[in-house]
Amino acid sequence: MHIQTTKLEGVYVIGPTKHEDHRGFFSETYNQSKMGPLQNIQFVQDNQSLSKEQYVFRGLHFQSPPFEQSKLIRVLHGSILDCILDLRPASPTYQQHLTITLSKDNHQQVFIPKGCAHGFLTLEVNTEILYKVDQYYSPEHDQGINIDDPNLPFEFPIDISQFVRNPRDQQLPRLHEIQNPFA
Repeated sequence: MHIQTTKLEGVYVIGPTKHEDHRGFFSETYNQSKMGPLQNIQFVQDNQSLSKEQYVFRGLHFQSPPFEQSKLIRVLHGSILDCILDLRPASPTYQQHLTITLSKDNHQQVFIPKGCAHGFLTLEVNTEILYKVDQYYSPEHDQGINIDDPNLPFEFPIDISQFVRNPRDQQLPRLHEIQNPFA
């Protein structure tokens, strides 16, 4: 398992070893003892998401304390542009962002620490992701930021107006309208 740092504090790209032959492949996608700086994270819930259409955007989501979540994201089918925004005022990368392409082909995963907003854009039809979280879902602590905020620095392959989004995500506040729960 290869773990590499990114430009965002505490965000890691994880490349599991993949053993392939004519039959297919085998990969150990998670082994707590091999997670290096992340081996003390205790995941408590797995979530799976299927997006049938290309350019579905889900996010930017986060949970506020005391139910903030770290996430370990991987793609089972298709590909995504994973979007992360650091909301931790004490972080040296506060309000910086990162996008990472994850796919079934590159087999990479991304670890997102507590205090970051997260979303993803599907790049293919029938994209399926699986992610682990270290805190249970709490509807009362579920929050988000509207991706169509012109002050967000993300760059996308298409205009945001073409994203397929649910009504809830379309109604999320802009970054300057939220009261940062991590401050």
